[in-house]
Amino acid sequence: MQRPSKRLGEGLVYVLPLLAMDLTMIKKFSGVPVHDMALTGNYDPDTVGMRGTFLAPTLHRFTWTSPLQTKRALPLSAPTSRQLVDQLAASILIYDTVFFLFHLALHKLPGMSRIHHVHHGHAEIHPQITNQLDVVERLGLVLLANFSLNIVGSHVLTRTLFVPMFVGLLVDIHSGLDLPWSYDKILPKGWAAGSRRHSHHHQHGSRYYEPFFNWWDDLYERISTRKCSQVKEEVAYTI
Repeated sequence: MQRPSKRLGEGLVYVLPLLAMDLTMIKKFSGVPVHDMALTGNYDPDTVGMRGTFLAPTLHRFTWTSPLQTKRALPLSAPTSRQLVDQLAASILIYDTVFFLFHLALHKLPGMSRIHHVHHGHAEIHPQITNQLDVVERLGLVLLANFSLNIVGSHVLTRTLFVPMFVGLLVDIHSGLDLPWSYDKILPKGWAAGSRRHSHHHQHGSRYYEPFFNWWDDLYERISTRKCSQVKEEVAYTI
């Protein structure tokens, strides 16, 4: 492990692309009128044809008086406690699914393994490996997390709570420690992956692509095993 002072350059590489996106793209939070979004983006709301969905990104309109987006249009009402729990759970489950697909692609598609090799370039897994990522993979991770929050219309407060929970789970699975109070020990048996599974993935790289849970990994392995059995039967039949 490196001292924090030795990782300053890595921190800048991590922050700068995200900071650039944050300062140049208009934030489109659920429950905020398009009129208010346009104003924070330095547009005239009566003339701009802006869409309120996050699936249609809009850049901040550059002027010398407002070169970057430094204001955010926020929803007026707070979410209920039920909404907070539902949005957090849904966002984590959606992220777990989309990152499983992204992670599988990083291992299986030609050329993608070069991007992911940075994350696996270590002798022993430890918490700092959480942030040992190629810029492309780092942006993918953040954009997928953002997508998971936006697709369910998460409130800004939900997003605020999501960040420490999300980072905590990532550090947990990269810790290399099978602690008795880890989240996989709290959830029902068989639900969560935990650090043990993820350590196995970093050692061998051929299984356990899902970050937090087990369902998609288990389904993928069943399908893979069935296909291997069918291939063996076909080979045996031709012989």
